[in-house]
Amino acid sequence: MTQTIKPESYDTTTNSEPLIFPIIDLHCDALMKLSDGKGKLSFTDGESLDINFKKLKIGNVKLQAFAIFVYPSMPSNNQFQEVLDQIHYFYTEVLAKHPEMKLIRKWSELSELKEGEIGAILTLEGVDPIGNDLHKLTILYQLGVRSIGLTWNSGNLAADGVAEARGAGLSRFGKQIVEWCNHHQVFVDVSHLHPSGFWDVMELAQYPIASHSNSKVICDHRRNLDDAQIKAMIERDAMIHIVFCPAFVKEGGKATIKDLIRHIDHIVALGGQKNIGLGSDFDGIESKVEQLEDASMYHNLITSLQTHYSNEEIADFTHRNFEYFCQKRLSTLSAKIKPFQ
Repeated sequence: MTQTIKPESYDTTTNSEPLIFPIIDLHCDALMKLSDGKGKLSFTDGESLDINFKKLKIGNVKLQAFAIFVYPSMPSNNQFQEVLDQIHYFYTEVLAKHPEMKLIRKWSELSELKEGEIGAILTLEGVDPIGNDLHKLTILYQLGVRSIGLTWNSGNLAADGVAEARGAGLSRFGKQIVEWCNHHQVFVDVSHLHPSGFWDVMELAQYPIASHSNSKVICDHRRNLDDAQIKAMIERDAMIHIVFCPAFVKEGGKATIKDLIRHIDHIVALGGQKNIGLGSDFDGIESKVEQLEDASMYHNLITSLQTHYSNEEIADFTHRNFEYFCQKRLSTLSAKIKPFQ
């Protein structure tokens, strides 16, 4: 039986003093930087990293998702090796040198983290590196990958991304990947999918999630979700993790934390209070939201949220919604999964 997380209790009578909330962040690109640095960057305290061990501790991060991202422009015969290189740095620089970092292989392990420990999961941002070989997904699953985005912005053998002019939905191969994800309880990440592919995922996936997306109504960027998409995610009890990339936060690109909170406000107004999480995109973005430039600065976000929301609601956004999703929703859905063919 899957253990249900007992919610923390927060004093909602006053918001005068900022509290320390555990943070769950479902997207960063630190592995890409570590791989580009060829072992010369320190994950312990490297200043060029938005996310390093020191900053995670200061920011009270409880779970950090590490994306594996390979530029589609890389020669296809080199891409899977680059995936393995990034996983190498995940194990040697992130986990091996920091015993407090704990690999999460089962979602139930999130509730088993001890005080001071930080969970770490691997995600794949775009399936270009596997070509047409599902066996490579099995290899990545064994290495720890638990969330898969079918595309980045361009198209591939599985689907089209938001920047692909063709605008196709999922191919037969893409649908096979979704079926594989359903069987293995792996998230299907819609954050970079063209809307045609998004709706295919909504129809097929047991575990859809948006790891780093905002509201298109608040900021009209192709990477954001429109109201119909957000409502569909809410109806599916799927998570929508707010992204900190200024271009996705405010038109014109110069964004403040208040601008970021407008996206939360809008999703809440659509009925998504229990569907909101955080997906920073740290180390994958060059410009930053003011006062939210790296993982050590979450206290600024908390302080601003306290002018809008109760501490109970903030706890939902920062970590409890995702914990609940992993503990209850996944265990309920798992009973419905058909055997993988």
